Amino acid sequence: MSTGPFIDSHIQVVLIDDDPHLRKALGQTLDLAGLKILTLGEAQGLADRIERDWPGVVVSDIRMPGVDGLELLTQLHAKDSDLPVLLITGHGDVPLAVQAMRAGAYDFLEKPFASDALLDSVRRALDLRRLVLENRSLRLALSDRQQLSTRLVGQSPPMARLREQIGALAGTRADVLILGETGAGKEVVARALHDLSARRNGPFVAINAGALAESVVESELFGHEPGAFTGAQKRRIGKFEFANGGTLFLDEIESMSLDVQVKLLRLLQERVVERLGGNQQIALDIRVIAATKEDLRQAADHGRFRADLYYRLNVAPLRIPPLRERGEDALVLFEYYADAAGQRHGITPPPLQANQRALLLSHPWPGNVRELQNAAERFALGLELALDGEPPASAPSHVTTVNSGLSEQVEAFERSLIAAELARPHNSLRSLAEALGLPRKTLHDKLRKHGLTFADEPE
Repeated sequence: MSTGPFIDSHIQVVLIDDDPHLRKALGQTLDLAGLKILTLGEAQGLADRIERDWPGVVVSDIRMPGVDGLELLTQLHAKDSDLPVLLITGHGDVPLAVQAMRAGAYDFLEKPFASDALLDSVRRALDLRRLVLENRSLRLALSDRQQLSTRLVGQSPPMARLREQIGALAGTRADVLILGETGAGKEVVARALHDLSARRNGPFVAINAGALAESVVESELFGHEPGAFTGAQKRRIGKFEFANGGTLFLDEIESMSLDVQVKLLRLLQERVVERLGGNQQIALDIRVIAATKEDLRQAADHGRFRADLYYRLNVAPLRIPPLRERGEDALVLFEYYADAAGQRHGITPPPLQANQRALLLSHPWPGNVRELQNAAERFALGLELALDGEPPASAPSHVTTVNSGLSEQVEAFERSLIAAELARPHNSLRSLAEALGLPRKTLHDKLRKHGLTFADEPE
C-alpha cells in the first residue's frame, strides 16, 4: 500500500490483516455492528495517512510482512501517543503480547477470539478516543482564550467582541480584512489569527505595502525569473510563494497600485502565482490577511481601489476599536505596558496618581495603543507623564496646576469614576446608575458628556 490521502474522519476503525479470509470476517463483524470501517491488507504507509486528531482506532495483526503490528504501533504513537491500537496475536504469542502492551498497545486479542470480545474492545477504545479528543479540544480552546487575553489586553465590550470574532475566524480558511487606525494593533490581530489556526507551524510573512517602492513591489510580492527585467540576474522567490503553507499579512493594502491589485485579486480567486518573466503557474496554499486604515469602500467609489477586490476581501472583516472607544482599557493597558517596561529595565514603575489616571482616561489617543505603549515606557523610566497636546500630569491629584483648573480636574475625575464602574459587570443601565448613586437620566447625560457608552445603551 502506497501513501494515499488522509483517512476520512468518518472512519471509526481501520482494520489491517494480511489474511484475506480473516480480514473479511472481522470486517463483517464490525460492519454489522454499525461501525464505519476501512480494511487493509498491509500497514505500509498507514501512519502517514492518519492525522493526529483522527477520531478512530486501529486494529492490526502483529505478524505481517513488511511493516508488522509492533512497528505500526511505534509509527502511529510517534504521531499521536494517545491513539488506541488493538493488536491481534496468534496462539502462543504471549511474549509478543506482553511486548505490545509495554509498547503502549490499548489491548490485544489472542486468536481465536469471539466476535463479542473484538466489539467490546473496539467500543471501549472508541469511547476513550472520544474523551481524549474532547479534552484536547477544551485545553486548546482554553489556551486560545488565554493567548488572546494576553495579546489583546482589555475588558471593554468592544475588545471582548473582537476576541470572540478572532476566535471564530482563526480556525477557518477565510481571508480576513482588518480595519483599524494607525497604532491600533492590526499586526497583533493578524498574528493572533495565524497562531490560533491550523497554519500556526507555517510561515507568517508580514509586508507593509505602503513601505514598498512602486518599482519593486511586484518583484517583492510575486517574485521573478532571471532576465525578467534589467538587473534580474537570478530567480527570486516572492513573498506570496514564500508564505506557502502559512499566512501572508498585507498591511496598508490601500497603498497598492491598481495594476498590483488586479494580480492580487487573481491570486485570491485562483490561489496561483506567476513569477515576473515566467509562464509557470505555482499553486499556493496560503491565507491572506489584509489590513487598512482607510475606508476601502469609499476608496473604491473614488476609483482609488478596485471594487471587486474590496468585495473579495470584505467577506470576513474585523474592526479594531480605537483606544478612545475602549474606556477603562486605557488604564489597564498603561499599567500592563509600564510593568512590562519595568521588568525589561529592572525597575519598579511608580504608582499612578488620580490626576494621571484622569489624564489617561480623557486623552483621545490619536496614536492608539502604540502611543500609549511609548507613554508607559517613559513613565516606567521615571519621566513625566506627558501626552501629545496635554499638560504634564506629574503632580499629586490634590494639587491644582497652572494649566488645569479645578473644574477641569473635577470633570476628569468624574469621568474616571464612571469609566471605572463601566469596566465592572452590569446587566443594565439601572444597575450602573445604582452603583454610582445617580438617577438614570443624570447618568445618561453624563455618559454623553464624557463620550462614554454603556454596552446595552441605545445609540
